[in-house]
Amino acid sequence: MATKFIFMLFLTISMFQIGFASRKLMDKISSDQLLKYHNGALLSGQIKINLIWYGKFKPSQKAIVTDFINSIASSSSTPVAKSQPSVATWWKTTESFYHLTTKKSKLSLTLGKQILDEKCSLGKSLTNKNIVQLASKGDQKNAINIVLTSSDVNVEGFCMSRCGTHGSAMSSLVNKSGLKRSKFAYIWVGNSETQCAGQCAWPFHQPIYGPQGAPLIAPNNDVGVDGMIINLASLLAGTATNPFGNGYYQGPKDAPLEASSACPGVYGKGAYPGYAGNLLVDPTTGASYNANGVNGRKYLLPALYNPVTSSCSTLV
Repeated sequence: MATKFIFMLFLTISMFQIGFASRKLMDKISSDQLLKYHNGALLSGQIKINLIWYGKFKPSQKAIVTDFINSIASSSSTPVAKSQPSVATWWKTTESFYHLTTKKSKLSLTLGKQILDEKCSLGKSLTNKNIVQLASKGDQKNAINIVLTSSDVNVEGFCMSRCGTHGSAMSSLVNKSGLKRSKFAYIWVGNSETQCAGQCAWPFHQPIYGPQGAPLIAPNNDVGVDGMIINLASLLAGTATNPFGNGYYQGPKDAPLEASSACPGVYGKGAYPGYAGNLLVDPTTGASYNANGVNGRKYLLPALYNPVTSSCSTLV
């Protein structure tokens, strides 16, 4: 998809953008703005993805998420989806950012711990500080800690200005000298099904603004969690390439465009405002998707900005 056409989409599309601080609405972006490297560290080496489940999730919902993580994981012990296009192929676009840095580092992701907090120990109305508290329950070194909140949990800014967020926090661990603490990366994504599916689960729900089209059938038959996968995928790409706010991004540091948020509303070729693009359709269920995962899973994943081609890269 041509760069000029992709960036013209930004002038009219009114979709939520996922940034370092949050997924925010954008009005426009000029066609000459590309993601720039700010000389900071990218995530590299063996990184575990820990899941903190806050609130009640069905086993089937948890399986959708864990299968997605395992579909990304580059561990040789993890079964790789045989069907193409795949989640693993989608993730490879992030490697383009690593190839452009001087360190030429690599990132290997694996599924780590799963922590359950079904009784909502911090209540059902969470602040940003609470999110960091929950994220801190996971490993604080060589990890991405992902907080997933159920559909009945309210989070500061949720549905008003964001569908999820990623950032970093100071680890409670100290090094051998006892003087310097490191940072760990975290992500939060909420289940929007009962709160704002039209904002955070499009195109699986009728949008509350912009062009009105029929919603697509969710590939895993769960509008809320399939929507979470879209947001989680975008935030994971942003976390890998801009984990501490000084990696690859464009615009203000507190509300930047990143690897996925630079390509809003694009899931397949031919996308335009209100239309996700030319997608694959499951002949049995009628569900729309663009990526195959492990255990026969299908997912809809957002386009990623490719720094090599200066364009938004789609799987289909």
